[in-house]
Amino acid sequence: MSVSVLSPTRALGGVSGLLQVVSLLGLVLLLLKAAQLYLRRQWLLKALHQFPSPPSHWFYGHKKEFQKESELPPLLERVEKYPKACVRWLWGTKALVLVYDPDYMKVFLGRSDPKPHRTYKYLAPWIGTGLLLLEGQKWFQHRRMLTPAFRYDILKAYVGIMADSVRVMLDKWEELVSQDSHLEIFGHVSLMTLDTIMKCAFSHQGSVQMDRLTPEGRWNHRACQLTHQHTDAVIKERKAHLQKEGELEKVRSRRHLDFLDILLLARMENGSSLSDEDLRAEVDTFMFEGHDTTASGISWILYALASHPEHQQRCREEIQSLLGDGASITWDHLDQMRYTTMCIKEAMRLYPPVPFIGRELRKPITFPDGRSLPAGILVSLSFYGLHHNPNVWPNPEVFDPTRFSPGSTQHSYAFLPFSGGSRNCIGKQFAMNELKVAVALTLLRFELSPDPSRVPVPTPIMVLRSKNGIHLQLRKLSDPGGDKDKL
Repeated sequence: MSVSVLSPTRALGGVSGLLQVVSLLGLVLLLLKAAQLYLRRQWLLKALHQFPSPPSHWFYGHKKEFQKESELPPLLERVEKYPKACVRWLWGTKALVLVYDPDYMKVFLGRSDPKPHRTYKYLAPWIGTGLLLLEGQKWFQHRRMLTPAFRYDILKAYVGIMADSVRVMLDKWEELVSQDSHLEIFGHVSLMTLDTIMKCAFSHQGSVQMDRLTPEGRWNHRACQLTHQHTDAVIKERKAHLQKEGELEKVRSRRHLDFLDILLLARMENGSSLSDEDLRAEVDTFMFEGHDTTASGISWILYALASHPEHQQRCREEIQSLLGDGASITWDHLDQMRYTTMCIKEAMRLYPPVPFIGRELRKPITFPDGRSLPAGILVSLSFYGLHHNPNVWPNPEVFDPTRFSPGSTQHSYAFLPFSGGSRNCIGKQFAMNELKVAVALTLLRFELSPDPSRVPVPTPIMVLRSKNGIHLQLRKLSDPGGDKDKL
């Protein structure tokens, strides 16, 4: 009886054949992918041919152009050279259209194109799917339900809370700086706006600015889980409180309702379909949008005023005429700060807190000049480019508050620090109030000047930050009314 044994030669031959088949399949897949990428690039070239751009590399696009210390100077060169819009190639088969013209902005912001999923998906685990990330009918339902939270009578009560948080920050500054000392302000302003938003959203007791965190707390503070756990716990506690007999009427009659109170009352009274997860997402979105963006706005406004002492002094004199007797700042004072408001708007023109937003075209679009784009194109609405567009704003790099003087006229979509159209920032009046309170109280306590050794480098991420911080020199002023606690 003989036993047939597979020879090593035959075994190797079988393996070799298998490898050849795998290699062939891999080559076919590679060729198919290459063909797909080629066809995609040809489609993009055809779709974008009406919009010029600087020469780009076939593979890595305009990457080198935007690899400098800041990507804003190359953007401004494009704004000046290519009217209205241009193409930015990210790499061979991925491109977006940069838009910085008010007529184009009006067309885009009058539509309901979604945000690019790949760009904004990283925010969802942090803030949930609230107004910022929602689309379609659900966005409309949430927006309609949230709008009452930003009524005049609600916002009026927040001014005192804002002032208290600003005072805590300014008291810290007095301890940290001596005559003509410098300070990096963004970190402090960011804590102050977080403190304000915690109190306005949750009626948070204590001060985020003063509380110290353990090493473990510092780590957890950066984690999404902690954010959600805190919000969930507050929602659960507040719901239980409101369900007690008589508590609903007590809350409704309070002088100050926080953001969570308003949402819960609306759900209980109107039978809203908002789930606890929806509530958490909206509260977390409110905290995100009312914290980082406002901190950016305040920091850049103070830097702009520090860089233009004549305008800073005129603002200070206006504020002293209103608050110089030591009176507490109130809602009524805010509308009387006319020149200060002009300076705030001009600073936000130069340094928009949200430098851009993204859209992905759901359907074709045609612009007033006849150019068009097909569905599927990625678009970046560059508010920074719009605000620095010399065809829209003459001498755009000059700080000139008279652009916003009463009676001045601009295109309705030329100034968009809070975006525009139906999806504009729902909390823009809340933010403007906080900007005014922070600027007013700061100018009454300190004279600001820039630190010439540390000039900030604006960097557009989600909000406009400085690559090297925002450093100012602060000089303490004498108390105009003799009682800083009232200011």
